[in-house]
Amino acid sequence: MAAGGGSAGRPCAAWLLIAAAALTAVQVSAVEVNTPEEMFVENGTDAKLPCTFTSVEVISSAASVSWSFQPEGAATRISFFYYSNGKSYPGKDIPFKDRITWAGDLNKKDASITISNMQFRDNGTYICDVKNPPDIVVKPGEIRVRVVEKDLHAGFPIAGASGRESDSEWSPVFETLLTIGENAATVLFTFLG
Repeated sequence: MAAGGGSAGRPCAAWLLIAAAALTAVQVSAVEVNTPEEMFVENGTDAKLPCTFTSVEVISSAASVSWSFQPEGAATRISFFYYSNGKSYPGKDIPFKDRITWAGDLNKKDASITISNMQFRDNGTYICDVKNPPDIVVKPGEIRVRVVEKDLHAGFPIAGASGRESDSEWSPVFETLLTIGENAATVLFTFLG
């Protein structure tokens, strides 16, 4: 019986070797998603959220883009936009109802969107996820968006409908002022003193 059991195990081992060889013959690579880490946007304006990607595969009809949002202080994400086969499917629920527009071009490896009429409630992290089978996504892109008062943006770049930053120079003083709030005077003296 021992001899019979050994010969029965050989075909199983042969199949495992064939399966392993087949898996190594199929090459899978990663889609790399690129977004800025952080953006400042004036309230009431339109903001282009840039998202580009690299993929060694030709962009296929199976390629898709999904965007989700995690409000500041929240633990869960809200899916609000999907793009596939040349069609966009913006979310119909609040907070983004009727405010999302596709601004990308998958053939140019651009998965950007535009959100109109940005509000303070739109502060949070936006996640861009691109799929281009058979490539796999290792990590989606994330942008932390901070909506600021229109007149309080002097000293730091603001993204508008063009998605580009303004011509003003970046100032770590103003970034710290916005981030820290009440302790801004102490930080200001540290930078200037």
